[in-house]
Amino acid sequence: MTRTTLRERLRYWFDATMDRGTPALIGWLALASLLLVASTTVLVVLCTDEDTEANGGWAGVAWMSMLRTLDPGTMGGDTGGPAFLVLMLLVTIGGIFIVSALIGVMTTGLDTRLQQLRKGRSRLVERGHTIILGWSEQVFTVVAELAEANQSKRRSCVVILADRDKVAMEDRIRTRVPDTGRTHVICRSGNPLKRADLELVSPDTARSVMVLPPGGDDSDTSVIKVLLLLNNRTWRGPRPHVVAAVQNSDNLSVARLAAGETGLVVDAEDFAVRLVVQSHRQTGLSAVCDELLSFVGNEIYLQPEPALTGTTYGQALHAYELGIPIGLRRPGGEVLVNPPMDTVIRHGDSVAVLAEDDLLIRLADTCVPVVRTAISCLPGTQPAPDRTLLIGWNSRAPKIVSLLDQFVRPGSVLDIAAPRWPVGALDTPRENLTVRHRPCDPTSRRSLESLGPGGYQHVIVLSDDSVPPDLADDRTLVTLLHLRDIEVRLGDPYSIVTEMNDDSNREVAQVTKADDFIVSTKLVCLLLTQLAENPGLHDVLADLFDPAGSEIYLKPAPRYLHPGAEANLATVIEAARQCGETAIGYRLHALSDRPPFYGVFLNPPKAAALTLGEEDHVVVLAEG
Repeated sequence: MTRTTLRERLRYWFDATMDRGTPALIGWLALASLLLVASTTVLVVLCTDEDTEANGGWAGVAWMSMLRTLDPGTMGGDTGGPAFLVLMLLVTIGGIFIVSALIGVMTTGLDTRLQQLRKGRSRLVERGHTIILGWSEQVFTVVAELAEANQSKRRSCVVILADRDKVAMEDRIRTRVPDTGRTHVICRSGNPLKRADLELVSPDTARSVMVLPPGGDDSDTSVIKVLLLLNNRTWRGPRPHVVAAVQNSDNLSVARLAAGETGLVVDAEDFAVRLVVQSHRQTGLSAVCDELLSFVGNEIYLQPEPALTGTTYGQALHAYELGIPIGLRRPGGEVLVNPPMDTVIRHGDSVAVLAEDDLLIRLADTCVPVVRTAISCLPGTQPAPDRTLLIGWNSRAPKIVSLLDQFVRPGSVLDIAAPRWPVGALDTPRENLTVRHRPCDPTSRRSLESLGPGGYQHVIVLSDDSVPPDLADDRTLVTLLHLRDIEVRLGDPYSIVTEMNDDSNREVAQVTKADDFIVSTKLVCLLLTQLAENPGLHDVLADLFDPAGSEIYLKPAPRYLHPGAEANLATVIEAARQCGETAIGYRLHALSDRPPFYGVFLNPPKAAALTLGEEDHVVVLAEG
């Protein structure tokens, strides 16, 4: 066995210290400077007695040597013997090399540190922040909504952890969400599935955590793994609110098990299916949901009102100056959306109020007068069997067909126009629907005309999920243009409801004058953001979008007001109350294709003059 020499041991020790980075290099340079100054001082004291005495002894010589080491220009005025001048020159030359090396080391170290900071690997030190785990196109919607929600706060923080470059994420956010107000957006590079990376965003001090699906076929698997990691983590302090969404309904129970009792998991697929089915029967629903779930405009707040204790829910509808009650929440957690009008408000109940801001919610001193002569309060008409044309086929289509069968009257017909045979849709027996298949190329004008769309009451256009989202939206736009042009030529109107993947394509598609656009990804993100900011709304929103009980409906205005009669919103609320419903706004048909609200007005001033026509609608909460 070869014996290690002393030289090799010293060389190994030197290499090990050099591997410690910039601090070790600076230390070596400081030691070299010390040795240079000390050796020069000793030589001057030993070789030049007169010059040593003339310059203050050995202490003065040491000071002179140190100055010449740090600043070469200092030796310009030196006087003395040849030996003294030569030694000062040597210490100056040595100092030039040492200072040059020091500048290089510090520059390299600073650059390395900046590169590390740009990688987004430093640990966060924040409190009360919102964490977003994962990256997708929906992150921009979430950031914009959180910035809007936190406008009234002095300072708020949103932290994004994703397996992407930090600088690239920040650049994209600045491009897509240029104004975040008082909200500070911080990005960190790391894998949310790794515990060490998760610690970078300080989850112990966070207020809420959102898990965004990354997209792709295995997006639900990634979400479930992140939920498992969060649920099994040892928390040092109160656990933050955790909200997430799964794309496949079959994974919902597993995701909720992984999230634990405190986690909230949304079924994105089921939410999208319900929006499509309900919107095809009452167009404009997505615009209403967009405002209800967005922090722009009106939101739902849970407001304790001791002053209303003992009054009925019907009386409370007129009790607010700003805001409209939509339900109650009992102390035990029971939620009543649009309860019977004679329901008594008990002590400890919270009123679910639709308002622009919780700071604006206040009771009225006097109720706004109701124009009773304008109230019609007509009974609802029994719906007739539907004839619906479903164009396209995707993974959500089987559930859409099943849900349609529950909503329509017996004897209704659903024709599926798709290039390929809809597997399973025609084999399952239906209670109310007769389902048929008609081969069709959705982008072909001739193929669409052969379907005879004029013979249908409703047309649903589904997005093709077998191609990239942008291409699917382009194809949907072509289909909509053909359908609207056919409708204009026939003069036989039918409602058109379609799916879109990107909300930015919605405004482009407005030229088709489709009745409603369902951007389910955006609406799911809005729902997640609402739950992250206020988890107490989960039961209210779950009840509101549950088909059992009261839901959102857009009903013809003549059911409540005589067409053309001058009234106000208080009159509409009273007319709906007499029908056992809660009115929260209206939709003007003339503005139905104008962004950003598409004719929807929620919680307008109660006393403002209002005249509704035959084609206008009232937005109500009612039993199906």
